[in-house]
Amino acid sequence: MLATHKAHLFTAAAALALVTGCHHKPDATKTSVEVKANMTEMVAAFAARDADKAVSWDAPDFTGMFHGMADVHGQEADRALTKQQVADPAMKFSVSDVIVDAGKSGDLAVWRAKYSYTYTDPATKQPKTEVGNWIVGWKRDGDGKLKEAWGVVSDTPSAPAAQPPA
Repeated sequence: MLATHKAHLFTAAAALALVTGCHHKPDATKTSVEVKANMTEMVAAFAARDADKAVSWDAPDFTGMFHGMADVHGQEADRALTKQQVADPAMKFSVSDVIVDAGKSGDLAVWRAKYSYTYTDPATKQPKTEVGNWIVGWKRDGDGKLKEAWGVVSDTPSAPAAQPPA
């Protein structure tokens, strides 16, 4: 009887180990790698003018904060703005100096980079290039998938023109 009880206890413990073993919690390193991969795909989709794919990482409660504009709330609002941006024939986009900071738990991360964005200036109807900083906050949803929770795009001033020597 004791042997049977031990066998049942061992079986229950083994089953519990299998179940909990299947739910590896993410860690900061894995989250950083995942965020970098997601952002690489997102930037490539935007540059390829694929608005649907570019916003596919948005969380349902996504908020976009872009200089000079009202905030964008939700994936559909982000999709509408992104479709306008990628429809611009002058549009070119790239990022550099990427850094990802992830929390120890792997549930949250911040991606940040410099960006260069060429678009048609509404005032002059000529291509204009803007540079700045872009930061994106990522969080895990109920299924453990990383989603873009918020993004902030902030242009920076142009470099001052070179002055002739005095």
